[in-house]
Amino acid sequence: MRNQKFDQKKSLLEEKVISIGRVTKVTQGGRHFRFSATVAVGNRKGLIGIGNGKANEVPEAIKKALQAAQKNVVKVALLDNRTIPHEATAKVGRSVVLLKPAKEGRGIIAGGAARAVLELAGVKDIVSKSLGSNTQVNVAKATLDALLMQRTPEHIAELRGKKVEEL
Repeated sequence: MRNQKFDQKKSLLEEKVISIGRVTKVTQGGRHFRFSATVAVGNRKGLIGIGNGKANEVPEAIKKALQAAQKNVVKVALLDNRTIPHEATAKVGRSVVLLKPAKEGRGIIAGGAARAVLELAGVKDIVSKSLGSNTQVNVAKATLDALLMQRTPEHIAELRGKKVEEL
């Protein structure tokens, strides 16, 4: 289940820009500006990808990030196509993201980059808490890692060589 790559048509994936950063390099001739962009893509049905791009212009950086995100699309486990099977915590850098399943109708309780990733992944009911640093890029990556940690009862039964009812 983990790290399965999917070759999807580009038109099926929605995109959302998570962050745009400006980097300045000071040279003898003056300041040289470059831009970095982080983009998330997803089909709202369990496929999600995140990518980074850097270029001299913002649209070019977004385009590169979009291409990187489409290359890194992975499938996440959803329960009833609305929430996650169990609680998970993931850490990237100093950013820590806690995800908890929620009852039907609760909605996405998350902020910033975590919300964007969860929406594009197709999660409808979830509670999320960002602990530690709130760096947008790291929070987005940690959210994706937490989603990839999810294991469905079917998957666990398959790993143990049992039926779902035996668990």
